[in-house]
Amino acid sequence: MNRTDSAPPPWGRAALALVALKLGLHLLAVLVTPYEFHRDEFLYFAMGTHLRLFQMDFPPLIALLSETVRGLAGTALFGFRLVPALAGTALTFLAIAATRELGGGPRAQLLTALAVLVSPLFLRTASLFQPVVLDQLWWMLGFLALIRLERTGEPRWWLLLGVAGGLGLLSKFSILFFGLAVLIAMVATPRRRDLLGPWPWAAVAIALALGAPTLIGQVRLGFPVLDQMAGLHRGQLARVTLTEYLSDQVFWGPAGFVLALVGAVGLLWHPLLSRWRLVGVTAIAAFVLFALARGKSYYVGPIYPVLFAAGAVALEGWARSRWRGAAMFGWVAVAAAYGLVVSPFGLPFLPPEPMARYAAALGITSGVRTNWGAVLPLPQDYADMLGWREKAEAVAAVYRSLTPADQAEVVLYGDNYGQAGALDLYGRRMGLPPVVSLAGSFYLFGPGERSGRILILLGVGREDLEEVGCASLEEVTRVTNRWAVPGEDDVPVLLCRQPAVTLQQIWASRGPQWG
Repeated sequence: MNRTDSAPPPWGRAALALVALKLGLHLLAVLVTPYEFHRDEFLYFAMGTHLRLFQMDFPPLIALLSETVRGLAGTALFGFRLVPALAGTALTFLAIAATRELGGGPRAQLLTALAVLVSPLFLRTASLFQPVVLDQLWWMLGFLALIRLERTGEPRWWLLLGVAGGLGLLSKFSILFFGLAVLIAMVATPRRRDLLGPWPWAAVAIALALGAPTLIGQVRLGFPVLDQMAGLHRGQLARVTLTEYLSDQVFWGPAGFVLALVGAVGLLWHPLLSRWRLVGVTAIAAFVLFALARGKSYYVGPIYPVLFAAGAVALEGWARSRWRGAAMFGWVAVAAAYGLVVSPFGLPFLPPEPMARYAAALGITSGVRTNWGAVLPLPQDYADMLGWREKAEAVAAVYRSLTPADQAEVVLYGDNYGQAGALDLYGRRMGLPPVVSLAGSFYLFGPGERSGRILILLGVGREDLEEVGCASLEEVTRVTNRWAVPGEDDVPVLLCRQPAVTLQQIWASRGPQWG
């Protein structure tokens, strides 16, 4: 009997130990990090406090998690970062489970766990309260469902695939690429026959039912995702080339990239793995789809854990030859060494000054290149975790300098969602008035009935206020931070009195500013 027809091999203890190590590393990094919340995290906090489950411009799971954490642990950094740490740990466990289902023994499970552990991609995503790590987790759950479907032949695993798709719809729109990739793989393999039966359609129904809040929100708001994607393609994605897309894959770990290539080839042709060709074609189709869509290099990250698993099984099988020891030890040594070298790019524990020196010494420009192609001293995510509290404190100082009568009239305004979100989160602690903004999701919150007769504006230039017609306009202060991303390194704080137009008129004459 073929090994893959029998029960999966036992769990590898060393691999499970690496799962525990991953969780420990992320929790330790949160305790020692010199950075604060990330720009994007502020947006998700605000979406949670303005929660409208069936009327949101992006998948609502991250906002639901935000409010859950806020209710249980307040607004401490540790509580929020615990969520991605747990999700990243669960992702690693599912990758090991996939290795086991593919027939991999303890050594293969160890290789898979190590590949996920040392990749700066999976270190970074499990360190930030963002939907990316959730997206990776649900893709991996979907891949595991496909593996179980192929191994057992039991159609009930279609239902788990539907659950994964639904949770993905609640987390990030890129799960649609996974669904399309699965469809392509089915058409390209004997699984196409299943399209004539009820089970794949049951999976689709489950996914749509679970993801209903996302879909209903898009319909009610006129599909804002289309405007968001158009803005991305005009800006950040316009400069992404195929060369950059491919070369960045290597940055996530040369040894891991080689292991993934072995896995992709193995799922198509290796005797131990070819029965899971559906999985391999799905992963390859997703890779090609993201390349055609000019996606960022990390968009395709969710395919790597399952390819690591397949590659580890293939390598374990090949290494049963006399070269077993050399092959296994060589891969582990290269992967571990690279992981140690690039770990500061994945775990934000080095302060800005030494981190900048370290990045410059290594000369890995992929690790410090921004979404717009500029090269910074720090990784962009790290630069996006600096200076926000300072901005909120500067605005608070301006607010407190006003008379009580003026304070009663004040409305705060943030020029982008990071500034507005920082004022929203920190301002609540500082007793500041509510925040409004035209930026993205904040536009949908609206100004309510606030008069706006006195505005404290963060990040807005004088030239942007000509149509507002302030009776008096004063630049009270500027907030500088040399490590922040361009546009956040020198930010003005303006005080506008008696604008000629109301906030309600401004909202009526403009649409949301995505980006």
